[in-house]
Amino acid sequence: MMHNAVGWHVEMEFMEDEEQTRAAALVRLPDGSEIRGHGRAHRHHSDANQPRVGEEIAGARALNEIAMHLLDKAHAEIDGASGRTSHPINV
Repeated sequence: MMHNAVGWHVEMEFMEDEEQTRAAALVRLPDGSEIRGHGRAHRHHSDANQPRVGEEIAGARALNEIAMHLLDKAHAEIDGASGRTSHPINV
């Protein structure tokens, strides 16, 4: 049995200042659609300035938003093809 390799292209940008990091993520799907997500991280004034940690938190939140949009998209496609309402299982 042969399997086709499929890839998704993901882009992530960060904007930072002394107290917060903002992330913007974009995933391009093989069907031509694009899904975007955004995330933020705020540094507490008593925390050390660690930009990488802010990027990881903001980036994870942006990717989490994309994940939720992907689930919505997939369920809409299931519903459209089956004529019924699908029920996502939260994990």
